[in-house]
Amino acid sequence: MNTIEPKEVFEIFAQINQIPRPSKHEEQISKWLQDFAAEHDIECVVDDAMNVVMRVPATPGYEDHEGVILQAHQDMVCEKDADCTIDFMHDAIQTAIDGDWLHAKGTTLGADDGIGISMALAALTHPDVKHPKLEALFTVDEETGLTGANKLQDGLLQGKRLINLDNEDDGHICIGCAGGIDSLGKMHYTPEALPEGKWLGLKLRVDGLPGGHSGEDINKGRANANKVLTYFLAEIFDSTDMYIAEIHGGNLRNAIAREAEAIVCIPFEDRERLRILFNEKAAQVEMVYEAGNPNLHCSMETTALPEQVMSLKDTSRLLATLTTCPHGMIQMCADIPDLVETSTNLASVHTRRAEDGKPYIEINTSQRSSVEAKKHQIKRHVEYALSLCCDEVTHGDGYPGWAPNVHSPLLDTMVATYKSLYKDEPKVLAIHAGLECGLFLTKYPDMDMVSVGPQMYDVHSPKERLSISSTAKTWQWLKATLAAL
Repeated sequence: MNTIEPKEVFEIFAQINQIPRPSKHEEQISKWLQDFAAEHDIECVVDDAMNVVMRVPATPGYEDHEGVILQAHQDMVCEKDADCTIDFMHDAIQTAIDGDWLHAKGTTLGADDGIGISMALAALTHPDVKHPKLEALFTVDEETGLTGANKLQDGLLQGKRLINLDNEDDGHICIGCAGGIDSLGKMHYTPEALPEGKWLGLKLRVDGLPGGHSGEDINKGRANANKVLTYFLAEIFDSTDMYIAEIHGGNLRNAIAREAEAIVCIPFEDRERLRILFNEKAAQVEMVYEAGNPNLHCSMETTALPEQVMSLKDTSRLLATLTTCPHGMIQMCADIPDLVETSTNLASVHTRRAEDGKPYIEINTSQRSSVEAKKHQIKRHVEYALSLCCDEVTHGDGYPGWAPNVHSPLLDTMVATYKSLYKDEPKVLAIHAGLECGLFLTKYPDMDMVSVGPQMYDVHSPKERLSISSTAKTWQWLKATLAAL
C-alpha cells in the first residue's frame, strides 16, 4: 500500500490492518489509537466503553471557527472463505491490489471502517490539511450492536458538527439511516438415538453465495444460504422420515448467510429416490437464483451416521420456524425512491452445546426499518415465527434511526465543496444500513451530521473491495470541506 495515493491515508490503513479488531474485541486497536495519539502529541481521552476521542487545535487562521468532529468505528466484520486459515483474533489482514481495487485475500478487507479511521487520523496529523478545531471519535462495536455509540460518555464531545466516515458510495452524502433490532431464538431439545433399521447419513450443503451487507444488499436478489438449505430439508422431510443431527449456517447478524450445511439421516432404502429428488430441486434452485447468485452450489453426499439426532417432532418444529421466519426486503420506502424501508435477515442457525453438554439450536435474526413502528412490527413477526420451535426468544436493545435534515448547514457546505471540486452534484440520500448517528442525536440533539466515504462493494463478505481512486477523491473532498468550514 506504500505505492498508492493518497499515501498519508493508505500508510495508516496499512498499519491498522496489522491489528486484530473483531467486534467486541477492540482492545488492541484501542491501544494502538492511544499510542498513535501519544506519538503525535495529540490530546486523547478514552471513556469506559473504550471509545477513543482525539483533539487537535485549529490551524492558524481558523481559531475562531466552530469545531468539527470526524467519526469512524474501530471494529470490523470478520468473514472469511471456508478454506481461509486466517485467525481474526491474532493475524493481520492480507491485502492485495487489482487495478483500482484494494481487497483482502480470502477475508473481509476491514475498509469498513478502517479507511474512515485512516482519513480521520490523516486529517489530524497531515500538515497540508487546514481545519478548525478538530475532534476525532472512534467508537467500538458498531457492527454488532452500536455499543460504543450507545454508551458514549455524556459531554465527551465538544463540537456540534460531525462528519461520519462510514459511508460506502462515492459522491454520496448520507443524511439519514434505518434503525434496527436483533432477535435471538433458542430451541432446547432432547436428542435421541435413531430407531432400529438401516439408515444413511447425509450432508447437505449450500455454498458459493455472495452474501453481503444485510442492509445495503438486502434487496439485490442475493440468496440466503439458510433459506435455501431449509427448502431442501423441507422437501426431503415431506418425502420420508428425515432426522436432523446438526445444522450450521451463516455467521454474523449483519451479513447475509453465504454458506449452510446440515447432517441428516434418512432410511437407507430411500437413498436413490432422494438422490434424484435432490438433483432435480438443486437444478431448479440454481436456475431460479442464477441472476444474483451465479456461483450458487448445492450438494448432497454420504457421511458417517451420527450417534444422536433430533426427534421427528422437533425436526418438524425447527423446519416450521425456518420456513416461516421471513428474510429479505419487506417494504420499500414510499417517500424516497429506491430506498428499502423495512427488512429482516435470517442471519445464522447453529447447533450449540450448553455448559451441561445438552444441545440446542440458536437462531439469530436482524430487523431494520426507517419507521420505528415498522421495526417493531417486523420484530413481532419474527418473534412469532421463532416461537414455533424456540422455548426462549429475546431481543436486543436496538438502536434508533436517523431522521434526515435537509436544512443542514454542514450538508450545504459539503454539497458546495463537491460541486466546486468536481463540477457535479453529489447525491444526497438516506440508507437502509444502520449508522451511529441516530444514537449520537439522543445525546447531542443539536448535532449537525452527515456521512460520506469512498466507494466500496460487498462489505461484510470476503469479496469486500475498496476503490483506490475513490479514496483519493473522498480525501480531497474532506480536506476541502474542512478548509471551507
